[in-house]
Amino acid sequence: MKQITVTSPLLPPLEEFNSYLQVIWNNKWITNNGSFHQELESRLCEYLGVKYLSLFTNGTLPLITALQALRITGEVITTPYSFVATTHSLWWNGIKPIFVDIDPLSLNLNPELIERAITPQTTAIMPVHVYGNPCDTDRIQAIADKYGLKVIYDAAHAFGVKRNGVSILNYGDISTLSFHATKTYNTIEGGALICHDENTKKRIDYLKNFGFAGEIEVVAPGINGKMDEIRAAYGLLNLKYVDSAIAKRREVATEYRERLKDIKGITFLNDISGVHHNYSYFPVFIGDDYSCSRDELYERLKEHNIYGRRYFYPLISNFSTYRGLNSASQDNLPVANRMADSVICLPIHHEITKEDLDRIISLL
Repeated sequence: MKQITVTSPLLPPLEEFNSYLQVIWNNKWITNNGSFHQELESRLCEYLGVKYLSLFTNGTLPLITALQALRITGEVITTPYSFVATTHSLWWNGIKPIFVDIDPLSLNLNPELIERAITPQTTAIMPVHVYGNPCDTDRIQAIADKYGLKVIYDAAHAFGVKRNGVSILNYGDISTLSFHATKTYNTIEGGALICHDENTKKRIDYLKNFGFAGEIEVVAPGINGKMDEIRAAYGLLNLKYVDSAIAKRREVATEYRERLKDIKGITFLNDISGVHHNYSYFPVFIGDDYSCSRDELYERLKEHNIYGRRYFYPLISNFSTYRGLNSASQDNLPVANRMADSVICLPIHHEITKEDLDRIISLL
């Protein structure tokens, strides 16, 4: 029986990649801001509709570096409904995460609850565009402006997402992207920081290269976060194919919605008016009125060689690392706990076939 995985990496044609590798081999320049790296930064700015972008070797280092670039300290308000890298980036910077519950419709940080979590130690808000669905950026920015806070968006899921024709990466002070192999667009491993002014871009580039501002000058205690030429070349090629991959994902999502809408006990998210989605994930939520529990369904799917994922379960706030925080209590996060306990992300990617969908939907 064919294995159906939750995602499949977008791979450029090998013969095209080999021609790029030949250039790298000829140049003998494999890292440190080479020509493919420079070209990919430029091409991504153009594709995404942003002014300044800095490439990184993975998607976690941009989060860590964003906090350094904006000199964030103290407490940061964030969501428990995300991948652990969101909160880990705070911990690595010595910052205390303050969890706020999520909106039951968007699954993003609930703006209604942010203000009550602000203390004199709060310096920033770190929301996540969960599953690529845009946060309520206007309300979050209004709160940030009122209290003098920075806003850093974890946009790991949101490559290419636009609202009313404008990239959601243009909101907040900084946005971060992940180009991990599981994402709609990937560079095998990789990531990026998006900012809005040249000085911040320079500071980010210093921080990701040990703080070097020249051959013999170090201006900040930076790290090594640079992307190499091989992955930059891979990323350039994938830009040629990502739109067709997104179109295929859209077809899969449309099929799921049409064929699952009448199954009692299964609910899902719909497209948002005015939003250009990238269909990174297709989460469904298993209610008490379904024929079995979420975990029973998850195991049944695996028995049939269908591998969904429980994104995001457990909540970050329920991991032992963070469980002791006052804001991590289940009483403080009822919606996030409910959604985490009921979610399964179904397989969705550019290689899903009609036969695959028939198998998955028949089992459901």
